[in-house]
Amino acid sequence: MLRKFALGAVVALPVALPPVTLVTVPPAAAGPDLARSVTAKDVRRHLESLQAIAEDNGGDRAMERSGYDASVRYVVGRLRKAGFTPAVRPFTFRRWEPRMPPVLTRVSPGEAAYQHGTDYAVIEHSGSGDVTAGVTPVDVPADGGVGDAGCQAEDFAGFPRGNIALVQRGTCNFVVKADHARAAGASAVVIYNRPGQGGLVRPSLEAPRTLPAVFVTREVGADLLDAAREETPRLRIRTDSRYVRHRSSNIIADTRWGRPDRVVVVGAHLDSVPGGAGVNDNGTGVAAVLAVAQKIHKLGSKQIRNRVRFAFWGAEEEGLRGSRAYVKSLPAAQRSKIALNLNFDMLGSVNGVRGVYDGDGSTGSNGAKPPPGSGAIEKTFRDYYARRRLPLVETEFSGRSDYGPFIEAGIPAGGLFSGAEMKKTPEEAKLFGGRAGEPYDPCYHQGCDTIGNVHWKLLDTHVDGVAFAVQRFAGSTLPVNGEVRGRARSLGTGPGSFAWVGDRRAR
Repeated sequence: MLRKFALGAVVALPVALPPVTLVTVPPAAAGPDLARSVTAKDVRRHLESLQAIAEDNGGDRAMERSGYDASVRYVVGRLRKAGFTPAVRPFTFRRWEPRMPPVLTRVSPGEAAYQHGTDYAVIEHSGSGDVTAGVTPVDVPADGGVGDAGCQAEDFAGFPRGNIALVQRGTCNFVVKADHARAAGASAVVIYNRPGQGGLVRPSLEAPRTLPAVFVTREVGADLLDAAREETPRLRIRTDSRYVRHRSSNIIADTRWGRPDRVVVVGAHLDSVPGGAGVNDNGTGVAAVLAVAQKIHKLGSKQIRNRVRFAFWGAEEEGLRGSRAYVKSLPAAQRSKIALNLNFDMLGSVNGVRGVYDGDGSTGSNGAKPPPGSGAIEKTFRDYYARRRLPLVETEFSGRSDYGPFIEAGIPAGGLFSGAEMKKTPEEAKLFGGRAGEPYDPCYHQGCDTIGNVHWKLLDTHVDGVAFAVQRFAGSTLPVNGEVRGRARSLGTGPGSFAWVGDRRAR
């Protein structure tokens, strides 16, 4: 799960006239305050339990392992005690898996064998093949720039058929780049990381492709670009894969009260990667959502106007399988009743930041346009932390967590995030402390992601935001997703009144 942060500020924009989707978020009604009710002790208790589950089950809570099954039983048990009737919903999926070890070797100039898992990774759904060919860089951005290499078919104008396309990551998704490379006659595609992001991610082509495709670190990409300035480098790429059927399950639990035609889905993924307890990724999200669920019924029917659906997703680490299965399973009539999705994935990174998803698109770094209403969710978090005088940074909608299937379906989404494997910037270090130039979570997807891998103060402030947002949207006047009302004659003057205008916020 690779996310990019960009510093952003709330900008006052003029009232616009096009049709808008109104989302009125009134001040919280008198009564219990979830942000005060849900304590750090509540969350820590759940994290200690998840750590113990991993220790008792071979060190992890990964899909199809006993640790995941034990995690499901734990969450279901706590939900039942809190007055829910949780449903465990199994699902199956076919997973792309290598049949034999891949090969990536530079044949010339000079021989170099790159290491799988360190220097490169085969992109999920890559085609199989054994290719040795020259490497042609495609639409190389200016030094230090992200650019949009490979995002347009014309980027491949004059591409030598049969060569391997070398394309920088950025702006559009991997599928677009790979499909344009195949259409141009490339024999394979190598996608390298953006500036400042030297590590590997686990990208996907979303569906089976015929073209061999690998992702390499920024360093490997830079080496190939340097070589290409002198002569055409040659690579050998071998990939061989198959599809294997797997199983997992989601947990779904609805509040007793709230309109069933205005559903707020609050989700976190329950699985860890193999070999790690997954306490930060994503025990922290699970613990926060579960702690809120345990106390939400104290609000009563007058404050829970909209149905709140708590979801604990399975197989997120295998490509958002649980949330994808859930969204895909919904008939159109049921899908249209989901007002919004709140997603919480990694909230306590030890060198982290207080991040909010870029729902209004103000950073310009989102891979896709957020659905209308996503900016309203971002603004809710922004206003809350502004009142507490706590800084925020924006993180892109990269599609690498369980909000992805919701925004693909046009459902507004938002949430909080403390950072994964990318490096903290000097500006972020000034805002949040910690070490610039070091990963937000140095134990991301590793065995050291244990109870000792948590920034407790940062987690506590994130949990407050989770509780506040859930309470606010549970009691708000919300449109059903996709509902567009006529021209806004007034944006309102009360606290929390605002309108969604295209990709922007209006106050």
